[in-house]
Amino acid sequence: MSLITLAAAAAAQVHEPIYWERLGLTNYLFRIGSFELRWYSLAYLAGIVLGYWHLTRMIKAPGAPLAQRHADDLFFYCTLGIILGGRIGYATFYTGGNSNVPSMWLHPVELLQLWHGGMSFHGGLIGVLLALAWVSWRGGLNFLRVADYISVCVPFGMMFGRLANFVNGELWGRVVTDPDLPWAMVFPDAGPLPRHPSQLYEAGLEGLVMIVIMLLLFWKTRARFRPGLLVGVFTVGIGCARFIVEFFREPDAQLEAFARETGLSMGQWLTIPLIVLGLLLVARALAKPALASGRGSPAASAA
Repeated sequence: MSLITLAAAAAAQVHEPIYWERLGLTNYLFRIGSFELRWYSLAYLAGIVLGYWHLTRMIKAPGAPLAQRHADDLFFYCTLGIILGGRIGYATFYTGGNSNVPSMWLHPVELLQLWHGGMSFHGGLIGVLLALAWVSWRGGLNFLRVADYISVCVPFGMMFGRLANFVNGELWGRVVTDPDLPWAMVFPDAGPLPRHPSQLYEAGLEGLVMIVIMLLLFWKTRARFRPGLLVGVFTVGIGCARFIVEFFREPDAQLEAFARETGLSMGQWLTIPLIVLGLLLVARALAKPALASGRGSPAASAA
């Protein structure tokens, strides 16, 4: 048989998708009786702890707008903001209305049942912003500059969270249109058709890519001396990444009709204002003169 014939035969074969169940993944690290230490919980913990560690390094660099005691407060309040904001956002944006899921607000006790799942990125973002506003107001800090520093640390949590979604075999992507896509994957409870592993797309774009961009901007440029520039770049980057990935991500079951009727998913509609806000912040930061090193730094004067 000629090489041409062999090549044609190989091209004619349908590429077998990857089966998630064959990867040997479990949604928990270990189990003791009825207690399970889940990867999703560890992902939140890892993102928050790594972000806090990096923030303590950042505030040691010249021009930091906050001191260690402020970083400690942010660690506590941002954690509350992520959890409470994420749950409240999910109840508000993804239940009730035309979602075909009873509004969680009719049963408020469900807000506390985190183990049942349901966290909204946009709700968690609002929770973090409220936490920043509270700590900044109480400590007499510049809110925009504090937001700049926090924005550099957020992508760590984004990456770990999406990786945990993949390990859990949840939030899978849409059915692939190219049967030869090498990384097409069949997920449990998602039917027999191969799908996009959109969790990994999000981990890469919202997490890894944004980590690289934000770290380079902070450590290799003077972006931190332009209030609003870092948080603006972060907002535009996260917004664009989420908007793109939504084309590959399966819409929430309760909002499929909404996505068909409007042409965009709920996540995309909620992301558009973020992109616009981020562009405005970047334009404002670049239009104003940069701060001098160390200007307005409470870290330099805090005991």
